[in-house]
Amino acid sequence: MYDMKNLAKLKIIEANAPEGMKALMALAVAFTTQCPYCIEIHAKKARDTGASDPEIAEAVVVAAALRAGGAITHGTHAMKDA
Repeated sequence: MYDMKNLAKLKIIEANAPEGMKALMALAVAFTTQCPYCIEIHAKKARDTGASDPEIAEAVVVAAALRAGGAITHGTHAMKDA
């Protein structure tokens, strides 16, 4: 399933949804979905457009918060009232 040749098809998606393919936003989504194709292509695009390590790290932290944030709020259901 993980075939780098599939990345050539990203141009079709980008042509039809250019806003959704913006570098840092797309990279944050890629981290959230943990798609290796997306992480690879969007990390390169982010760096090519000047994204810094701190900006990419922020995208990582936002993705982590999105994936794990529900665990915190759902965890309140397991707590007993004082």
